[in-house]
Amino acid sequence: MSKEYRFNPGDFVVYPTHGVGKVVDITQSEVGGQKLELIAVNFDKDRMTMRIPMTNMNKTGLRPLSSKDIMQTALESLKGKPKVKKTMWSRRSQEYDAKINSGDPCLIAEVVRDLHKPADKGEQSYSERQVFEQAFGRLAHEYAACESIDLEEASNRLKSILSGE
Repeated sequence: MSKEYRFNPGDFVVYPTHGVGKVVDITQSEVGGQKLELIAVNFDKDRMTMRIPMTNMNKTGLRPLSSKDIMQTALESLKGKPKVKKTMWSRRSQEYDAKINSGDPCLIAEVVRDLHKPADKGEQSYSERQVFEQAFGRLAHEYAACESIDLEEASNRLKSILSGE
């Protein structure tokens, strides 16, 4: 079941494979002889602006920020015990990437929880650290936008939750 969202310039939105962006403009353009209504979304961290046809919004998964309840559920899952499967890293990595690119903060929080290694528990491999940082960054950006706080404050709050403080 698809939902029809209506966005305005200045709204924060989530694009599943890029994370949080800000709507900068909604314009009419003619492309290939067809008039299209395009939504321009700026992703500051990637220094990129993406133009998405309004007719494709549901296909791309563009959505508004998560509600406070959904974000709270995601944060609660950070407090849980990591669930690390004993499968090969390449398989787990693919599963983690799929969760991150789903854009669902609850699934992204699971990745953060499962890959978080406290300092006293040993080292992560380079690829584990990369996947962890990608997931942590996505979650922190959406949390910051939901709470109207800066990214550093959001990151610090997430780190406190992960460390059990």
